[in-house]
Amino acid sequence: MTDYNRHEWEGHDVNTAASPAAGTSGDPLLQPFRLKGLTLRNRVVSTSHASMLDDGGLPLERYQRYHEEKARGGLAMTMAGGSAMTSPDSSWGGGQLDLSTDRIVPHLQLMSQRIHRHGAAVMCQVSHLGRRATAYAGNWLAPVAPSRIREPRNRNFPKEMDGADIDRIIEDYASAAKRCRDGGLDGIETVTGGHLIGQFLSRRTNKRTDAYGGSLENRARFGLMVHEAIRRAVGDDFAVGIRFVIDEAAEDGPDFEECLDFARLFEREGHIDFFNCIFGRMDTELSLAEQNMPGMFSPSAPFLPQVGRFKRETKLPVIHAAAIRDVATARHAIRENLVDLVGMTRAHIADPHIVNKVMRGEEERIRPCVGASYCLYKKVQCIHNPASGHETIINHIIDRAETPKRVVVVGGGPGGMEAARVAAERGHKVTLLEAGARLGGQVLVAASASDRKDLIGIVDWRTGELARLGVQVRLNIYADAEVVLADKPDAVIIATGGVPDMEWLEGAEHCHSVWDVLTGVVPAKDDVLIYDETGRQAAISCALHLARLGRLVSLAIADDTLAIETPYPDRVSFRKRAAERGIRVISDVRLVKAARQGNGIAATFRHELTGAETEVPAAQLIVERGTAPMEDTYQELRARSANDGVTDIALMTGAGTKEADNAQAAGSFVLHRIGDAVASRDIYSSIYEAYRLCSQL
Repeated sequence: MTDYNRHEWEGHDVNTAASPAAGTSGDPLLQPFRLKGLTLRNRVVSTSHASMLDDGGLPLERYQRYHEEKARGGLAMTMAGGSAMTSPDSSWGGGQLDLSTDRIVPHLQLMSQRIHRHGAAVMCQVSHLGRRATAYAGNWLAPVAPSRIREPRNRNFPKEMDGADIDRIIEDYASAAKRCRDGGLDGIETVTGGHLIGQFLSRRTNKRTDAYGGSLENRARFGLMVHEAIRRAVGDDFAVGIRFVIDEAAEDGPDFEECLDFARLFEREGHIDFFNCIFGRMDTELSLAEQNMPGMFSPSAPFLPQVGRFKRETKLPVIHAAAIRDVATARHAIRENLVDLVGMTRAHIADPHIVNKVMRGEEERIRPCVGASYCLYKKVQCIHNPASGHETIINHIIDRAETPKRVVVVGGGPGGMEAARVAAERGHKVTLLEAGARLGGQVLVAASASDRKDLIGIVDWRTGELARLGVQVRLNIYADAEVVLADKPDAVIIATGGVPDMEWLEGAEHCHSVWDVLTGVVPAKDDVLIYDETGRQAAISCALHLARLGRLVSLAIADDTLAIETPYPDRVSFRKRAAERGIRVISDVRLVKAARQGNGIAATFRHELTGAETEVPAAQLIVERGTAPMEDTYQELRARSANDGVTDIALMTGAGTKEADNAQAAGSFVLHRIGDAVASRDIYSSIYEAYRLCSQL
């Protein structure tokens, strides 16, 4: 069998940063591990997830490059294909690998070759969604399930499976697994949980009275038959595991003890090689956010104790990944024998080179996962690593520039810090000018709300990198044109951000901003009305913060639901916490004006659907409508710049080439602005824009 500690694999050089020296280290994370016939070079893996980088169900260039980067970064194994389709009736409408036909095999072969070249193993998740599938996209086929019970999140009514469905899908599992083997992969995993096998296991979703329902053995029958068929199809030397729920955490679902009984059944049958342990349900947005894929509101590694107990009670190797965001926690999980392989999936979206940095003694340089759930927003992307998910257009490792320049960055928020970091990585001499006493900009405001305190990692990591790179940081300095030009720059990046946008509002002088309250500049009164026109995190974070302090809080929103412009784990968690704190929510209204009323404020709202106006009294009105650009310095510098402050869109989209040295030729400087200094957006947009621009300077 393939041994991934060797220096060579089929004639290709393995990444020397992940050499066998790792196995001699005392670090538990760097010890090799034997899984079936594989010798994995360390204990760190990235588990299967739907990256949304497929092209029509195929893992083409961007999908392959995304996984290849993690292999290059030193991990032991990357697992592709979250909810990959075994069957045509297992679609949720897009974003899944399609293992239901042979057309995928050559693409799997190319992907496995690329990953093996760097010394890592690769597996794929193979699954049927059952009732989680949709009837209204993909192949427009009715979902099937053990019983005709609708999933709350999916909202489709499934067909109850008959014998023909069972036989067909078992064969589809086997065929999909064989395609993975033929594609050069090292193994596969199935899924219990809310997927079809798990729907048979749980009394919540299996009401059958035939041989597939009732007793524990009957409910396990379908899953056992699936794995028997898979083993026949792939042979004995191919790794096969289960992403296995160890406790459904529901009154009418299997508890820990019953899940242990199921696990022992699967072990006894002998067709599987490992358990990839997960916890809880996934059939509602709340259960996804709190159990299956714990988000911003969850503590670090919330289910490690339960997984450790499961491992003590079973025989097969155990993998686990759930909010294990940092190396210290991962190391603890291995050292204490809670798991055999530790999944750092979202952590690798933040930094795919975690293992290499550990091996080089650069653990402090690992870009931290801050738990923002941005990787669950639209497609796989990290709130502060713009290269993840964009490997075909952005490099994780920044190229050095041919000609060093003098670069001045104005503004020390996340965009400005990233601009300075990337420019310095390019070899330029960089000065960062910040008007405040600290770097961080709006992130400092966001992190002051306790639920989002981990966002400060975005600032702390960049602060360390700027120091390492020798960037000159000057705080408490208002950078007007003369201050900027005193450094004789070749390039100037304006990242001054914005200020709370209040000018549009009649009576704005009677209102305060979220910034005012969260930073403590303005004390909160006892009866607070917050207006939110963005649907982002700021207003609801402020509302929860004040409610925790005992204030009576009402929240008026222009949308039909809270936090609509946030990742779904945040959205549902914000709604839950607002309900728990008794925050009154007024939806579908737009703020028209504010006026003084006695010792308080009267806010006039117009209903978005009916046009009716309503007056709402409060002691204090806090308004969140994004930011207006701070552009004074930019406007001062435009006429003196070589490019009139115009940034070529082709430069930003990757359609053009690196910026010519036109500044020096003109005896002047080029001027650009990024982030909220252009328009009100979010942290990711500012950092992504900074990276794209400065990697071309």
